[in-house]
Amino acid sequence: MKFKQQLLQMFELSDEQADLIISRFVPEELSKNELFLEAGKACKKLSFIEEGICRVFKWTDSKEVTQWIGGEGYFITDLASFFFDNPANWSIEALTPTKLWTLNKSDYLDIQQSIPNWNVIEKRFIAKCFMQIEHRVFDFIALSAEERYQKYFEQNKQLFNQVPLQYIASVLGMSPETLSRIRNKLSS
Repeated sequence: MKFKQQLLQMFELSDEQADLIISRFVPEELSKNELFLEAGKACKKLSFIEEGICRVFKWTDSKEVTQWIGGEGYFITDLASFFFDNPANWSIEALTPTKLWTLNKSDYLDIQQSIPNWNVIEKRFIAKCFMQIEHRVFDFIALSAEERYQKYFEQNKQLFNQVPLQYIASVLGMSPETLSRIRNKLSS
C-alpha cells in the first residue's frame, strides 16, 4: 500500500504504529472540481492523496490565488482550522478524480492516546510542513520568475500536463502571460 510506505518514509514509525494509524483512515473519493473543503467552514479532516491532484486556493478582492497544488503522496488539510478549530482560510478542490485516505479529527485525537510518542511524530510532521513553507518563501525572495518556474517544473513535471497553467502561474506568483513567456523562451 502506497499510503503505508509513505507514512514509514515520512515518519519514524514501527509497522505496528503505521498499521494503527492507517486503521483510522477511511477511503474517500472526489470527482474532478469537487471541493474537499470550502473557505470559512470548519476543517475536521486530514487526508492523504493516494491518486489525483488537489489545489489549495482562496479568493481575494480582485482575484483567485492558488497557494499550493499537490498530488500523490501529499497530505491535504487546512492546518489552522484542523488544529485550532478556526474557520478554514483556504478552499481545497480536486483538479482530477482523486482517491484519498481520510482521518477525521476525533480519530486523530484518539491516535494521540494510542501511540505514546505521538507528540514527537506530530511535531516532525508539522516541522516538515513549515520547512516546505520556508523553502517557498526563500524561492520568492531569492529567485527570479524564470528560476522559480524552472525549479517548480523540475520538481513537478507531471502537473504541467494535468493542471491549468493559470493555477501553476498563481502558485509561482506570476501572471499566466509571464508563465507563457517564460515557457516559450525556455522551449526555443
